[in-house]
Amino acid sequence: MRRLLLALLLASAACGDDATTPGDGGAGDATVDSAPPPPQCPDGAPTGAPADQTTPGDASLPSPTLRSLTVEWLIDGDANLNATVGVRFRTDGGTWRQGLPLRRIPAETIVTGGTWTWANRFAGSLFDLEPATTYEVELALLDPDGGCEVRSLTATTRTVPAPMAGAPVIATTPGTFAANAAAAQPGQILELAAGDYPTFTFTKDGTATAPIVIRAAAGATVNITGDVRLDGRAFVIVEGLRIAGKIKFNDGHDLALVRNQITTTEDGITTKTRAENVYIADNTVVGATAWNEAALGVDGANIGEGIQVTGPGHVIEHNRVSGFRDCISLTEGTEAIEQHSIDIAHNDLSECADDAIEADFCFHDCRVVGNRVTNSFIGLSSQPGLGGPTYFIRNVQFNVLLTPFKLQRGSIGDVLLHNTVVKRGDAFGIFTTDVFSRQYARNNLFLGGPGGTYGGYDIGEGRVISLSAAGTAVDLDYDGYGGPMFAGRIGAITFGSLDELRANTTEQHAVQIDASAFATPATIPASPFPALAPPDLRLAAGGAAVDVGLPLPNINDAHAGSAPDLGAYELGAELPTYGPR
Repeated sequence: MRRLLLALLLASAACGDDATTPGDGGAGDATVDSAPPPPQCPDGAPTGAPADQTTPGDASLPSPTLRSLTVEWLIDGDANLNATVGVRFRTDGGTWRQGLPLRRIPAETIVTGGTWTWANRFAGSLFDLEPATTYEVELALLDPDGGCEVRSLTATTRTVPAPMAGAPVIATTPGTFAANAAAAQPGQILELAAGDYPTFTFTKDGTATAPIVIRAAAGATVNITGDVRLDGRAFVIVEGLRIAGKIKFNDGHDLALVRNQITTTEDGITTKTRAENVYIADNTVVGATAWNEAALGVDGANIGEGIQVTGPGHVIEHNRVSGFRDCISLTEGTEAIEQHSIDIAHNDLSECADDAIEADFCFHDCRVVGNRVTNSFIGLSSQPGLGGPTYFIRNVQFNVLLTPFKLQRGSIGDVLLHNTVVKRGDAFGIFTTDVFSRQYARNNLFLGGPGGTYGGYDIGEGRVISLSAAGTAVDLDYDGYGGPMFAGRIGAITFGSLDELRANTTEQHAVQIDASAFATPATIPASPFPALAPPDLRLAAGGAAVDVGLPLPNINDAHAGSAPDLGAYELGAELPTYGPR
C-alpha cells in the first residue's frame, strides 16, 4: 500500500521529469488526465539526511486575477532539491483537474539593480480559469528523503469590472464635467457627451460593489486634451475616452481602464509607484517612437512605456500598443515593488524599439500569455527573473530583431511553453555573458534566417540556438528548430546536427523544421525595415511540428491529435483575438 500511495504522489508531482499520467503511453497519448487521483502521504519514517528532508511552511494563493491563481508554498530543508508538489483544482463541487506542478525555487540572494532575496519555496500558477469563481486547490508535497503533506486552499478569481446594476447616470458635458466630478458618489456613471475636455485629476473613490464610472456616451467622441490622473484612486472605471496624453495612477488600486484611445509623446498608461489589481483592457495606445535602425535598443532614439505597472494583481489584456521604447513593461531595479501575480495576455504589440514586453524584475508568477509581437528589437524580456516562475506561453513573435527572449542579468526561473518565433538571424539566441539558470522550455517553435548587423547589434549568422550563457538546470526539450544552419550552442555544448543536439543536450525530442511547417509558408523578413504586417503562423497539416509535443496539464489538455502540436497554435484552431475585442 505504501508503494502505491507513493506512486500516486510522484505521478501527480513529476511534470518536471516529463512524466505523464499513470498508465499513459507518453507524449503520443491524446490527452492529459483531467481527474487525477486524490493524493495521500506514504507511511514510514524519513530516510534522508536531515538537511534533505522537507518541512512544509505556509501555503497561500496571493492576489487572484480574473483568470489565474498564484500558488506559493514556503518550505524549509530539501537541500538536494528533489521534493515535488503536485497540483489539482476544481470549482466548488466540480471535477478535479490536474495543474502544472509547482516550480522548485531555492532560497537565494542576487545583486543586480539592487539586492534581491527570496525564500525557499515552491511556486506556480493555474491558468484559464473563470472570473468570479471559487476554486479549491489541493497541493501534494512529497520529498523522498522525508516530508509529505497534502494541503487544501480556496480562492475566488476576480470579477471583470463593471458598473453596478441600476447605476445612476449623470449626463455630463465639457461645461459640467468639473462640478460633476467633484460631486461624484460611489456607484454613479459620469456619462460624457461629445466634445473637448481638459486634462483632469479625479479625486473620488468608488467601492468594490459601487465603482464610479467615467465613460463616453454611446457613439460620442470624447477628447481629453491632456493627461488623466487617478493617483491614489480606488474602484474607478475610465472607459471610451480619446486621450492626447497619458493615464497615470500612482498608488491606485482596483481601477479599470478600458476601451480608451491614447496618443502620446511620452508614456501611455503608467504607474511609477506601487499599484494593485488594476485592469487595463481593450485600449489602443500609440506612441511617438519610429521603427527604424536608429531607434533600436535602450540607447536608441526612442521614448516612452506604452503600458507600465508595478505592484501585484494587474491584468493587462487585449490592448493594441505600438510606437514605444517598451510596449508593455514592469518597473526595473529598486523601483520594482511586489511584482507578482500579473497577467499580460492577448495583446497586439508592434514597433517596440527596445522590448515588446519587459517582464523584468518579476518576483514570481508573472504570466505572459497569448500575445502577438511584430517588429520589435527584443520580443519578451526577463532581465532578470527573481527566482521565478515567470511564464511565457503561446506568444507569437515575427520580425523580432535581436532575440525573442532576453534572459539577462542572471535571470532565474523562466518557463517557456508553446511559443512561435520567426525572425532573421539566430532563431533562439540570448546574447549575454550573464549566466541564466533554472529555465524550463517545452513545445516551442523557432525559425531563424540570414544574419546581419543592425544599429550596431549582431543578430547572429542563422544558427538555430545560441545560448552560450546557459547555466545550471536549463532544461529544454520537445522544441522545434530551423534556420540556415542547423548548428548552435547550449552552454558549453556545441552541436552541428539534429542528431548531435538530441544526443548531447536535454533536447532529446527536438525536431527540425523549415518554412513548410506553416500552412502559409513562413517568409523570413528580407529586412527588418520598414515595418511588416503580422503573418498567419498556424501550422500545416502533416508538418514536422504536428503531434510531436509533450502533454502539459492545464496548458494543452485539449490538443486535437495524438499529441500536442508545437508552437502557439494547435492544428485547426482559429486565430485568437489579439488586441481590442
